[in-house]
Amino acid sequence: MLNRHISKGILIFSATLLLFTSCSKYQKLLKSDDVMLKKEKAIEYYDNEDYHRALGLLTDVIPAFRGTAEAETLNYYYAMAHYNQGDYVLAAHYFKTFTQGFPRSEHAEEFLFMSAYCKYLLSPRSSLDQTATLEAIRELQSFANRYPNSNRVEEANMLIDELREKLEVKAFGSAMMYFNIRDYMAAVRSFQNVIRDYPDTQFREEAMFYILRSHFLYAENSIEARQLERYQNVVDSHRRLVNRFPDTGFLAQADRMLITATEQISRLEEIAAAQNNN
Repeated sequence: MLNRHISKGILIFSATLLLFTSCSKYQKLLKSDDVMLKKEKAIEYYDNEDYHRALGLLTDVIPAFRGTAEAETLNYYYAMAHYNQGDYVLAAHYFKTFTQGFPRSEHAEEFLFMSAYCKYLLSPRSSLDQTATLEAIRELQSFANRYPNSNRVEEANMLIDELREKLEVKAFGSAMMYFNIRDYMAAVRSFQNVIRDYPDTQFREEAMFYILRSHFLYAENSIEARQLERYQNVVDSHRRLVNRFPDTGFLAQADRMLITATEQISRLEEIAAAQNNN
């Protein structure tokens, strides 16, 4: 039992000593003026997937090799190290600056795509602000426009479709929020925007139903002087829904609102006629 504890202690001490020695060598290397050695070690660290130390050395040596034949290679490692560390904000930046600094590089096409791909990875879930999603779509579209024959265009288009679907979900969710807080006219405009901005949206039928329902509830809660026009919007919305989706799953609810709206229109027109006769 005692021997086992002693062996475990020796292993821990050895590991700690090795780590301390390794850190000490790295710190000494950082302070060194030998840029050639730093460059070699930076690539060695990168190959061993020690991206943190690779970046520390590359940060020091890249300025020394600016304008040389090795500058492209070092900047390649620098951008890739950020990406492999999962720092997609900086990786996107350095992928982009690489394509600007080395436009004729064999990696220029790859890195322009990778810059856009990092923006895709930074896109948040649909319930959050979608500024990053819009930026990712722009970057991916820019890549596809610049390299229309690239074998990465198909993937770029798939990513764009995925991001646009996220925007659809966000837009529809925002419209539902207006509906749920009973701001019916804002809901109508928002549902109409979903249909306009995303012509092939999966939410078209549901959006058209909620446009109808929003008009109905808005008319129902309006003062009588404004109800005639607003119930007419219900009739129009019903017509558009059933013309587009004759077998809609919302048909029973839609028809009930149509019947009520039609009855109210008849009643309001009779009142208006009686008032005109007087």
